[in-house]
Amino acid sequence: MNHSNMRLFGKNPVTERLRTNPHSIRTIYIENGFTGAGYFYKKAKQWDIPVQPVLKTKMQKISRNANAQGIFAVVDDYDYIDFNELLESVRPKKRTLVFLDNVQDPQNLGAILRTLGCFGHFALVIPSHKSVSVTETVLRIASGGENYVPIAVVSNLRNAIKKAKEQDIQMVGSVIQGGEKLTDMDFDFPVAVILGSEEKGLRDVIAKEVDINITIPMYMDRMSFNVAHAASIIAYEITRQKIEKKLIK
Repeated sequence: MNHSNMRLFGKNPVTERLRTNPHSIRTIYIENGFTGAGYFYKKAKQWDIPVQPVLKTKMQKISRNANAQGIFAVVDDYDYIDFNELLESVRPKKRTLVFLDNVQDPQNLGAILRTLGCFGHFALVIPSHKSVSVTETVLRIASGGENYVPIAVVSNLRNAIKKAKEQDIQMVGSVIQGGEKLTDMDFDFPVAVILGSEEKGLRDVIAKEVDINITIPMYMDRMSFNVAHAASIIAYEITRQKIEKKLIK
């Protein structure tokens, strides 16, 4: 395996990759005795993908702490989308942009990708520094969600937000307290959501670009959601309103 490849561990991630982007798969490795192996052999043959059977001990050694579930694939590195191209797709594809400000936990990024992939019509924008990128851990947690959520990497998050605002995209910031209640918010589409880091929230330089802050109503004020949980709740409400306003089916 060379530097341009990644490993995709688990049944669901490999299944979704076969369904959406089989040409990105270099090789599939299947543990001897793996239940459901027939499906993967069939799909691999359909797309002319090499399959390598491996012993359970070797699978465990390769996967280490990852839950490989008896299968993994070697795939091309994640293919990020150009930010300008992404911006042009917002209106025609009814997308909601989600800007992540210094989110550094790969498990959170993976969980966000999985959530946004389930809801559909979302895209991510992440900075190139002080932020996690798409790694093998992210792909494992995303469980295939990365196939449905385009991601753009930008060198300057504030400038990217400003550029989106020039396209009349409303910027909504997620804050722990003091914002408009999410349940009272009537989103003016197209809209973008800015989510801050797990520890510090939005940086001041980013918070200044927000048009309106929202807060998820909570009974226990001393508690807070992590960024992945907050993304799930906000994405649900945005999707609900999109459906209600007949922007999507």
